Amino acid sequence: MEPTAVNDKKLTEGMLEVGSQFAVQIKAKAFFTFLDSIPEPDILKGLGFDGTELILVIREKAKLKLANSLGFRHISIPPVTLSRMGQIKTAMIIAFSQRMLDTGDTVVFMVGPVSGSLDTMVVMRVGDEWEMFHTINQPRITEHIKRVVFEQTLTIALELAAEGREGKPVGALLVIGDHRNVMQHRAQNIINPFKGYSEKVRNVLDEGMRDTVKNFAKLDGAFIIKGNGVIVSAGSHLKTVKPPMPLPQGLGSRHAAAAGITATTKSIALTLSESTGTVRIWRRGQVITEIERPSPSLEHGPLSGVD
Repeated sequence: MEPTAVNDKKLTEGMLEVGSQFAVQIKAKAFFTFLDSIPEPDILKGLGFDGTELILVIREKAKLKLANSLGFRHISIPPVTLSRMGQIKTAMIIAFSQRMLDTGDTVVFMVGPVSGSLDTMVVMRVGDEWEMFHTINQPRITEHIKRVVFEQTLTIALELAAEGREGKPVGALLVIGDHRNVMQHRAQNIINPFKGYSEKVRNVLDEGMRDTVKNFAKLDGAFIIKGNGVIVSAGSHLKTVKPPMPLPQGLGSRHAAAAGITATTKSIALTLSESTGTVRIWRRGQVITEIERPSPSLEHGPLSGVD
């Protein structure tokens, strides 16, 4: 074994031991760690989590069988390159949507670069991070939208942010849920490419539809998606919907439409900024969280990418 691999293993094991002890000491509700970053996962069985739940975060589907065999709860996030805080935000919003967490819960996160060992511990109280959980006193994120539909749509947005289309960055607006009311504010910029197809073949949960959505993301306008995942339209212009409050400087018409439509209807919107690659999730006219595309120079190395 190479010396670097030995050092990475020791670092990860030391971080897990210290992190688990600290989580129990502060009576954290949950301790999150990334299974992909643990070279010998059996070490998790020897750690004490008295009163704190261990939740594994998985990037690769190949790790699902291993996670099940370990016997711990787990969540999956898209296998795209994210900064440390991007990884945490993505995992937190998915855990929150699955009702693993509630406002007021204290959680501990152990994270590292996407292709490296664990090297960073983050402690937070759900609700204190305003940009991540501005949904306090708002309805649950999955009240009328299937959790798996939200997660699949988020995956598509993050993949678009990381890959672009044909080597070029793209912007996108995806609106999920309450489609009947959303459609009242919609006008078509182009002929709707999904019109006339059966609902079965135009659902975002169909893996074959992911590339189709990515290709149509180049069109000007929004995707409108039912809470069960059926795509109603693409290339839609959301008209006469104004944001409930001024947007942060630098956010343009796509973000204004997301703020306006989520304030007017019971929908969730995801925006992808063409200029920065930042994915934002909108609810009731406000940003729930934003996940930044990391700079290539900040994807690796000690403490890189911590926002």
